[in-house]
Amino acid sequence: RPEITLQTSDGLTLVGELSLPLTETPVATAVFFHPLPTAGGFMDSHVIRKAAWRLPALAQVAVLRFNFRGVSSPRGTSEGQFGHGDDERLDLEAALAFVRSEGLPHPWLIGWSFGTEVILKHASNYVGEIAGVILLSPPLHRTTDDELSRWAHVSIPVVALVPEFDDYLKPAEATERFSPAPTVEIVAGEGAKHLWVGERYTYFVLNEITKRLNPAVSRLSESWPA
Repeated sequence: RPEITLQTSDGLTLVGELSLPLTETPVATAVFFHPLPTAGGFMDSHVIRKAAWRLPALAQVAVLRFNFRGVSSPRGTSEGQFGHGDDERLDLEAALAFVRSEGLPHPWLIGWSFGTEVILKHASNYVGEIAGVILLSPPLHRTTDDELSRWAHVSIPVVALVPEFDDYLKPAEATERFSPAPTVEIVAGEGAKHLWVGERYTYFVLNEITKRLNPAVSRLSESWPA
């Protein structure tokens, strides 16, 4: 899992990691956007870290993860400061530029909580470059109805995984809030909460990702072959 850096158009260096299958060419790429930095979100937030460990080996999917501007993790600290979901537009652009430069196949943008806001606010201009979007626990705090409406007629799949007991947006509420973009598929996470704590819920998320990024894997394995 080589360490990588991303260069933003406003001159910042962001730190990250690219996880690749050991022997096979990846069939798709998961580009992760982490939860809210001011609440402890970073590239090692547990679902993202476990995706980087499991998906390359079990689903033949490359995983790109990085720290938003101003965010620290054991990998290091990205330059800059928290941009409230606005300046992070440039971080998203830098991630897509890296995907292009490395020739990574079929990129899906996968956001978690705050990361979903960055995608919804800023990625609609890049639908020609991406294969799809997956939103984990979208709070829809920063995203306006106008920004949502830009996703109403996109040609790529957009899937929202919404925990049954989410702290901010539950499945029934999500259906109403996403009405400006009625093609967004709402998938309820039965029994789950906002942070997807517990192996049952982590597996649910990773399996839903796998079903979209590599449909040939009918169900994500729960173990590594001995």
